[in-house]
Amino acid sequence: MVKRIAAILFIFVCTSVAWIILGSTIFLRTQEVDSSLRGVVASNWGSPQKQAAPLANLEVKEKRTEDVYEGKRKQTRVTYATVLKPLPLESSRLHATLDLEHRQKGLLWYSTYTVNFAGTYTFRNNDSGPVHFTLPFPASQAIYDDLVFTIDGLPAPLTNQKTQIQATAVIPAGKSVTLQVGYRSQGLSRWAYSFGDEVAQVRDFSLHVRTNFKAVDFPENTLSPTEKQEAPEGWDLSWNYRNLVTGYQIAIAMPEKLQPGPLAGQISFFAPVSLFFFFFLMWIITTLREIELHPMNYFFLGAAFFAFHLLLAYLVDHISIHAAFVICSVVSIALVISYLRLVVGIRFAAVEAGLAQLIYLVLFSYAFFFKGYTGLTVTVGSILTLFIVMQLTGRIQWAEKLAGGPVR
Repeated sequence: MVKRIAAILFIFVCTSVAWIILGSTIFLRTQEVDSSLRGVVASNWGSPQKQAAPLANLEVKEKRTEDVYEGKRKQTRVTYATVLKPLPLESSRLHATLDLEHRQKGLLWYSTYTVNFAGTYTFRNNDSGPVHFTLPFPASQAIYDDLVFTIDGLPAPLTNQKTQIQATAVIPAGKSVTLQVGYRSQGLSRWAYSFGDEVAQVRDFSLHVRTNFKAVDFPENTLSPTEKQEAPEGWDLSWNYRNLVTGYQIAIAMPEKLQPGPLAGQISFFAPVSLFFFFFLMWIITTLREIELHPMNYFFLGAAFFAFHLLLAYLVDHISIHAAFVICSVVSIALVISYLRLVVGIRFAAVEAGLAQLIYLVLFSYAFFFKGYTGLTVTVGSILTLFIVMQLTGRIQWAEKLAGGPVR
């Protein structure tokens, strides 16, 4: 009996090593694919976007004087330099619509989205002269369709630079000027709005964002909305400030879909726990019912368990993770039942072994689909298993049983 237990433990250890190698391979594949495909997704669809507030700079001539000497004679030289004077931003009325659409590449899903952005900004000009209006692009890798850039309702000739667009208009002194901007673009993972690189003062600010997804998340060190109202397909979010001083920005993180690669890797790393419970329960049941299972039988049972994770690892990048999970579960259970019916009988194979595999392989693995509840599910299952086994074996004299004697 002791030699048989040692052989079963050896099979368990070897299978566990194989699972560790498989799980490491899955995570390595996932990292390699992500590092190569994320750039491809960004180039095809767009990168994370952060729209910054536009700038308005008044061009003024600044008089400068300096003393120069010609020999011992002192002269005063007057020069004029062109400088840019920032105009204060008096109000901002912004609207953005975020439409999320997940895209799968290999073992990973990427949170891509389209954004429709429109903004009306009001600047105050106290001096006369040309004013240069600049709108920074929210991302260097992106496309901008239906671009709108008007000054007081009139389109202005644009200068397109690599990271921004610019237009110039002559604004009379003492007059407020309205800049209207808008575009439709595409991004990845996150959309943000920045007031500036440092601590900034924001006056009369209003931003309204509508999403087509419910799972809205606001990253750390960002401003939460002042108003939040649920819409039929998502949320209506609003940020309204009268006079705000902040170094934070507004940001919305797109919800991520269940990632097939990391999930398959986690399930593989957890597989030894499932196999341990299965082997332990099979050993208890066969001991109680005096059924002979050779270590080679346990070897084939462990191989059937391993088949579940091996098939899952290479199936999830071709079909849905849920469909792959169902297929792998059916294949593994069918292997165990069809094998044990030849070794022991159809009743033991279908009831005791099949039910144990359903619980410890399928249901324990499916717990990984519910983030945050995996550990609790496994803990409850382990305690229930311990309780059942303790009740079934409480009257067994293990010294005699392991020595091959009769059960009392």
